[in-house]
Amino acid sequence: MGVKGRLSKKVLFAVVSLFGLFPIMALAAEEKTVASLSAGIDGVWVMISAVLVLLMQAGFILLETGSTRMKNAGHVAGKTIFTVGLSSIVFWLVSYGLIFGKSGNGFVGWGDFFYSPVSSDPNALSPFIFFMFQMAFATISLSVAFGGFAERAKLSTYLVFSILFTALVYPVIAHWIWGGGWLSTHGKQDFAGSTVVHLTGAMAALAATILLKPRIGKYNKNGTPNEIHGHNQVFSSLGIFILWIGWFGFNAGSTLAVGDGFFGFVALNTHLAAGAGALSALLISWVVNGKADITSILNGALGSLVAITASCAFVETWAAVVIGFIAGLLVFFGAKLFEKWRLDDPIYAISAHGVAGVWGTLSSGLFATPELAAKVGVGQGGLFYTGSFEQLWVQAYGVLTAGGYAFVVSFAILYVMKRVMGLRVTEEEEIVGLDLSEHGSYGYPEHMKAASIEPKTEALKVE
Repeated sequence: MGVKGRLSKKVLFAVVSLFGLFPIMALAAEEKTVASLSAGIDGVWVMISAVLVLLMQAGFILLETGSTRMKNAGHVAGKTIFTVGLSSIVFWLVSYGLIFGKSGNGFVGWGDFFYSPVSSDPNALSPFIFFMFQMAFATISLSVAFGGFAERAKLSTYLVFSILFTALVYPVIAHWIWGGGWLSTHGKQDFAGSTVVHLTGAMAALAATILLKPRIGKYNKNGTPNEIHGHNQVFSSLGIFILWIGWFGFNAGSTLAVGDGFFGFVALNTHLAAGAGALSALLISWVVNGKADITSILNGALGSLVAITASCAFVETWAAVVIGFIAGLLVFFGAKLFEKWRLDDPIYAISAHGVAGVWGTLSSGLFATPELAAKVGVGQGGLFYTGSFEQLWVQAYGVLTAGGYAFVVSFAILYVMKRVMGLRVTEEEEIVGLDLSEHGSYGYPEHMKAASIEPKTEALKVE
């Protein structure tokens, strides 16, 4: 064969090979495009979820404002805004790195401080979106904690504790369970934060309630409690419903993906549990008190949302209903028990977030199915499916260690603050109200001024 023949064959082979590669190259490009599109859709969902979680702060503002007295309404709303902003900055500075830093250990993460990744993989969830989602969770835990401060803590107390809680308490527990820490390696199931977010905040609220002491007029000299009614049950009800809606971002958003629609299953479990908790709280308050108490209904719904947060991805729908129903009962009796113990908790943070957080975390050790545990990739099936106490035991010592850490460190922080700067406003300032004493103006200026100034009847006469 001549030189021309050999060259012709080589050219022909090259052309055929090139055309043969086209389908492979096209398929690779298509797969890359599909991966990028999938990551983009996931990113949109997680970003929407982060916004929903931040929207829950509006729910807390309305719930806490409605559950407290009119003279403290502006203070409650305003301190929520600045503490969310302050805790977000602290989270950016140090907390994210203490949770997810790669150079850490089983106790705490290390690295990624002043968080600002230089690039992101277009085929994976954006780190900026993941950061926003996690930051929103941290602010919720702090707002839960502040339920135990209501109507008596100084504004400076909120400021200092926001920094220290976000830097020293929350990130350690979050690392243990979500950041690759020691509890995560043991298989502790806490899908969206019954322990990480709610129990942590509730234990800080408990520490504050103990150190701040009850509000003026809450207890008589013989120890019997007086009912201090909140000024607006409509606000409180609307706050609960905003929280309920935001919880779909809280729980369903924690799937971090939309792929097979699993986030819808999580959302369904969340919704059914909340409905069951509201119903059980209504029924038990009706039986015990003779009336269907509005506050109990609201806290039953809230407590059931807290409870299902740990197990929403691990249990079947019927179990979600059971978990929510029991949570409503536990919150009701928990609130009555804490009142007998002279723990003045105006927003019911300890019962709705603490008791329900414990129950919700333990419930996964009872009701988690092996199939769902395998799907999520955390732990194993619960007692009722496997006959084994192993997952329940992991859940139990997870609650004890995380709750214990949150309480002890929060108590220590607040005790030092109490000795150094004081935690509580003066008796006169508390009686006047925090709106006026801490901010110099009323949340309801026309109403409060009209109530505090005796009208001059001569000036009001109509000729």
